[in-house]
Amino acid sequence: MCIHGSSGTGGRPTLVPYSAHDVDVWASVMARALGGAGATRGSLVHNAYGYGLFTGGLGVHHGAMRLGATVLPLSGGMTERQVRMVADLRPDVLCCTPSYAIHLGEALRRSGVQASFTVGVFGAEPWTEGMRGQIEELLGIRALDIYGLSEIIGPGVACESLDSEGMLNVAEDHFLVEAIDGEGRPVPDGTPGELVFTTLTKTGMPLLRYRTGDIATLAPPVPDSPRTLRRMSKVLGRRDDMLVIRGVNVFPTEIEAVLLADERVSPHYLIVEDRRARPELWVVVEADEEVREDLTKALRQRLGLTCRVVATREGTVPRTETGKARRLVRWTEGEPPVPGLTPPAS
Repeated sequence: MCIHGSSGTGGRPTLVPYSAHDVDVWASVMARALGGAGATRGSLVHNAYGYGLFTGGLGVHHGAMRLGATVLPLSGGMTERQVRMVADLRPDVLCCTPSYAIHLGEALRRSGVQASFTVGVFGAEPWTEGMRGQIEELLGIRALDIYGLSEIIGPGVACESLDSEGMLNVAEDHFLVEAIDGEGRPVPDGTPGELVFTTLTKTGMPLLRYRTGDIATLAPPVPDSPRTLRRMSKVLGRRDDMLVIRGVNVFPTEIEAVLLADERVSPHYLIVEDRRARPELWVVVEADEEVREDLTKALRQRLGLTCRVVATREGTVPRTETGKARRLVRWTEGEPPVPGLTPPAS
């Protein structure tokens, strides 16, 4: 037996027991995920997910070992060391959060080290097609999405493959997936709904119709593909992350899609939900002042809501080298949540 825990995205982490059989299943689905991404027995997997209670690091580790690949267990942080390992060992597969992939790519570029990766498997955070494009350009790789949560098994519940046409193959032989509306009713394929999973082979903590809070769409297998697994889209957002600003429903991923569609904007940004008086959304970006008006218009068109865009200098938005990037903060009183930022007057 072993114990893992959720990352605590929604509050206090949830502890989950894993039997030896569960770990075996986990290794199997993760090996399948990595193989679908192009990893082989000859691969060197640069694993920059955190190790410990968080399932990311050990999930990738178990799967790569089962596949027969070599694992470089760097965990999160210590970016200077990670750059040195890339320079010295030339790994071909990168596994980490998408925000850390950007951070590592920028560090490699500053150091003059050419990235050796051919593919990356990124998860633990919602990320958009815009973020995918930024990562692929920065690292020169194919960037694929992986999905999981500790309560079900950890990473490996679903993963994009090289031939899955931008969606993630669900490990249906172990996890039965549904998508439901707010009333608990199934929604048709292609319609956003809350993902619900039933574990079919788990013994440590089996679950029946577990509501994840994650919003996505479902689809059948790729037509005429040898893969028979149902697919899910990237996570569009979380039920509890949806913001309601002056009657308008907004998912943070919608804002990211607008920001990263503009090549002048850095992938480091922060959304501030201002609840001090009349609810407002601030969007803090690292870019020149000239982009502010264009982004304001683009966000209004996408969201049906006027956001206050703040263009600020590089390095203003806090970075994280471990765990998940913090993209959304709530401002209810006191000083602005971004150090050194003085918002313009109303």
